[in-house]
Amino acid sequence: MKAVIQRVHSASVKVNGNNISKIKYGYLILLGIADDDNEKDIDFLVNKIYNLRIFKDKKDNMNLSIQDISGEALVVSQFTLCADTRYGRRPSFINAAPADKAEIIYEKYCNKLQETGIPVFKGKFGAMMDVELVNDGPVTIILDSKITA
Repeated sequence: MKAVIQRVHSASVKVNGNNISKIKYGYLILLGIADDDNEKDIDFLVNKIYNLRIFKDKKDNMNLSIQDISGEALVVSQFTLCADTRYGRRPSFINAAPADKAEIIYEKYCNKLQETGIPVFKGKFGAMMDVELVNDGPVTIILDSKITA
């Protein structure tokens, strides 16, 4: 499972021109779910993201977590994070989880993240979405449960 975490001042998702989710200060999380991802990957990323200290303290150091700043999270499923680009010019998505499996894992991930006390908002699984954000920093962190577990 891969996650791209962006520290944002705000972020929103639109589907067919309609705003479906919006957050203020916190994380925009783009979540890529691979075919071999499971509960262990969910738990790893929830724990890592919950405790990640990338928000500024009073001394301007990245020393605070999302819970420390009472931030929100917007989680958007993005299967293209599972792209294999090693060969040719067109990415292969053979490693991405099939939609039915990915949606179950996506929902479990969002639920577990919300159980930590972080307000979680979501994109619409499987939809073509317009994602807008105001990146703070910019600060962007990439996590991969298979590499960092």
